[in-house]
Amino acid sequence: MAKWTATHEAPEPLEGPIVGTVTGGTILWFALFLFQLPFYGWFADRGMLWWVWTCAVGGVLGLIGLWYVRGRDAALKRHAAELAARDGADQAGPAPQAG
Repeated sequence: MAKWTATHEAPEPLEGPIVGTVTGGTILWFALFLFQLPFYGWFADRGMLWWVWTCAVGGVLGLIGLWYVRGRDAALKRHAAELAARDGADQAGPAPQAG
């Protein structure tokens, strides 16, 4: 069996409102968990309690993901500011020498 190789380069990663997306998903998981809580007995009778707990775990993992993407976003902004400051210093030219 031959190994598959790509015939073209991979596209650049898609950047977007990552923090907002993860926040919205986390809120959705917790909302689904809270919506299912009144029906806990119904789910238990049918052996489908995993639905309830999947939503709870999704919300908790969303909180971890939110912590991660906020840190990543801050690091990207810090890096962009450092690059902008470095480019601004490069365009100003060399500092005059006293003499």
